[in-house]
Amino acid sequence: MDYRTYTPAPKLTGVVNCYWTLEAPAQVSAEKQHIVPDGCMEMIFHYGDAFRQYMPDGSSLVQPLCFVFGQVTRPLAIEPTGATGIFSVRFQPEGFAAFATMPVSNMENRAVPLDELFGADGSLLATAVLNAGQTEARIRLVEDFLIEKLITEESVSTLIRSSIELIMQLNGQVSVGELTDSLHVNRRQLERKFMKNTGLSVKQLSRIVRLQATLKRLAGQQPGTLTAVAHAGNYYDQAHFIRDFRSFTGMSPKQFYGGHLRLSALFSGMG
Repeated sequence: MDYRTYTPAPKLTGVVNCYWTLEAPAQVSAEKQHIVPDGCMEMIFHYGDAFRQYMPDGSSLVQPLCFVFGQVTRPLAIEPTGATGIFSVRFQPEGFAAFATMPVSNMENRAVPLDELFGADGSLLATAVLNAGQTEARIRLVEDFLIEKLITEESVSTLIRSSIELIMQLNGQVSVGELTDSLHVNRRQLERKFMKNTGLSVKQLSRIVRLQATLKRLAGQQPGTLTAVAHAGNYYDQAHFIRDFRSFTGMSPKQFYGGHLRLSALFSGMG
């Protein structure tokens, strides 16, 4: 696999985390990849073959080639259908709200085609990016599009950005009450604005951030250290950590790390 990341233009750093590309040859026997949520929405362009997405009821569908994937809040499994060639925009947790043409909460666990979000402009962008031969050209096309579509710099409030920064700094180990006390804001107001701008509740993002921070500690360690890792992540005990992990991935940490982790790590922002 060839995985690379790129820094966005200064005008977009407040809303875009990074761009990334992934290329890999087709596999004789493709395997499902279980994605761990990272609190970030993604705009994805498959210039290779499409991916298959598995649904909770056991059914599956082939994703569109170009789409924005909403917040992941439940187990998500995907599988390449051939050769992998992906260019992706990873937004900040609140970043896509600056471009959204529908409530971001309506995009949860969905691959929403670009033409559904942006009409003819989305179709034109998809065609241009897929036909571009180099990453630098794809970045220019996407940045021109995003800068043009940027609603306003003030479309995401200072309150939400401050809340997310605090959650990140504390690795998700903060309650809603502690946030509202620290920011001197009404709880209902914070929850409403948070959902509008991120597509997640405060508690959901905190759980995701804490899980990601804990997984970074777990990476490269032996399964026998799960108790210590859970303690470092401020979980009540190992069972609490495993329950939280399973609620997002559908499997235990030992099962997840015992399989083919690489693609899952990249898609979840762990890479």
